[in-house]
Amino acid sequence: MRHHIRRSKRKLFSVNAWKIRLVFWLGALLVGCIAALFAMMATTADHNFAQLATKYPWLPFILTPAALMLINWLTRRFFPGAGGSGIPQTIAALDLQNKSSVLSFRIAVGKLLLTTMGLFSGASIGREGPTVHIGASIMYSLRHFANFPTFYYKHGLIAAGGAAGVSAAFNTPLAGIVFALEEISRSFEQRTNGIILSAVIFSGLTAMALLGNYNYFGISTATFTLDITLVVSIIICGVIGGLLGGLFSQSLITGNRLIKPWLENYPLRVTLILGLLIAYIGHLSNHSSFGTGYDAAYGIISETAVYDPLFPVYKFFATLSSYFSGIPGGIFAPSLATGAGIGLDIAHLIPLAPVSYMVLIGMVAYFSGVIQAPITAMVIVLEMTANQNMIFPLMITSFIGSGVSSLVCPKPLYRVLAETFLKMDKEIEPKISEK
Repeated sequence: MRHHIRRSKRKLFSVNAWKIRLVFWLGALLVGCIAALFAMMATTADHNFAQLATKYPWLPFILTPAALMLINWLTRRFFPGAGGSGIPQTIAALDLQNKSSVLSFRIAVGKLLLTTMGLFSGASIGREGPTVHIGASIMYSLRHFANFPTFYYKHGLIAAGGAAGVSAAFNTPLAGIVFALEEISRSFEQRTNGIILSAVIFSGLTAMALLGNYNYFGISTATFTLDITLVVSIIICGVIGGLLGGLFSQSLITGNRLIKPWLENYPLRVTLILGLLIAYIGHLSNHSSFGTGYDAAYGIISETAVYDPLFPVYKFFATLSSYFSGIPGGIFAPSLATGAGIGLDIAHLIPLAPVSYMVLIGMVAYFSGVIQAPITAMVIVLEMTANQNMIFPLMITSFIGSGVSSLVCPKPLYRVLAETFLKMDKEIEPKISEK
């Protein structure tokens, strides 16, 4: 006992221990600041494109493909490893030998700038996955500034950065912790949990100080009582949303595998075609499929949007096309918007429950079906809408959606995409050994 007390005192007053703490805390503050800056840049880019597209309806057919071609070229030329969502890179980094190939300050800068450019081009992407990648990159890069213990820089810094990114991006601190535990890491030690918690607190408070304490999708008025029609609604939305979410994930996995060789050999031609397709889908949807989908989802949840039964279809294919282009950008926000649209469609086709109720459970069912991380999906939607009354229906629907999704897409989306980076790492390692 005395030995344990003496060791604790040495750790408490150690100069090196305090240097590690200060560097780590400053890193978490930096993640919060960058997440807030990213949010403002992304929102501005999204709104500016929407205004231009409304004023000049022909502009997306020129701007979208041209900008996507430029972003694709910049990604391949200057920021390799920055493409796509960023969450697969973060997950893969836990097992990569060369973690710097997907996590670095350079990649973080590229992710921020190129995702913002993507939103200004009208691509159906989100900033939340990229924020996770940026957070993990920044926190992992801290190893250069202090003598961190091995467990810190192998797993702790990466998971903490990813969790901090979710917390700051959505203003959902609990979701950040759950996401790190459920999605980013598969084996956590008790000491690592404290690292994640402190990173979430510092980054979350920083982003809140800069952006204000807000609810991502406002405050939902949906309520739940133990009624047979509401229970049936949960089952219906869970099954339909889960199936469609699984279909999206499997389509993304299969399509990405098929298009990848073409994208590697003819990157600009493929991106040009996909850019024109995104512009055409945007034209058909009256511009609602462009960008993050935040405004559309907010309108659906607040019941102020003009009803378009085809909105989730447009958003579904616009998001797939945007991801296939290889540009940096996430699928969180577009998936939430698609899920809200699916919930609204179900509410009109099968009016068993209030629209506000069906929209929320439809959103969580589809989102959980896409990422197959039911607790994360439930907590994110719960915190974003500030509706504690919906905790049980959201939880049940989320698990149904995730379970049904696995019938269509057996392996979770981010795990499959992460395996791509692990395979590349294994192919490179023997070549390095030979040299």
